[in-house]
Amino acid sequence: MEATDDAESPAPISKDAEVTLKLGSTEDKREQYRLMRDAMEKRFIRVTRGSIVGGVRLGMFTAAFYGLQNLLAEQRGVHDVFNVVGAGSATASAFGLILPGSLRWRARNMMLGSVLGAPFCFPLGWLHLKLIEKANEGNQAANENLDKRDIKSGVSAAIERLESSLHK
Repeated sequence: MEATDDAESPAPISKDAEVTLKLGSTEDKREQYRLMRDAMEKRFIRVTRGSIVGGVRLGMFTAAFYGLQNLLAEQRGVHDVFNVVGAGSATASAFGLILPGSLRWRARNMMLGSVLGAPFCFPLGWLHLKLIEKANEGNQAANENLDKRDIKSGVSAAIERLESSLHK
């Protein structure tokens, strides 16, 4: 293997430096303006594409997390911190699997997501449940006349509560 001199190896040129070099190669103001406009358009498209892709990834992660959390709550019949832990672990595992890389690298990411998703989500789930309890304290005081067995969760309960408040 040959040793190369650092002065001879080509250094990566940034996009701004590349545009500056092109601008110095021409004296025509219109050509310089066109080069600058093209560079700015490319940068705008690159930033916009990155923002859209990041937003889609965040939306997919959020939808998967809350979908799994609600599925676990519905299947288990209990709203507790373990729904958040299970959903966080499964979602982190699934997103570790779809990250780019070799199959071995994806398997590693999947295991890391599964193992690290649970301890990360446990305090968040606990905090979430405490905030819900705190928010429902005022709601319980407002509806003291309801029996405990009449309290339901979900959309149907919200509709029934709305209907009962409208009939009063």
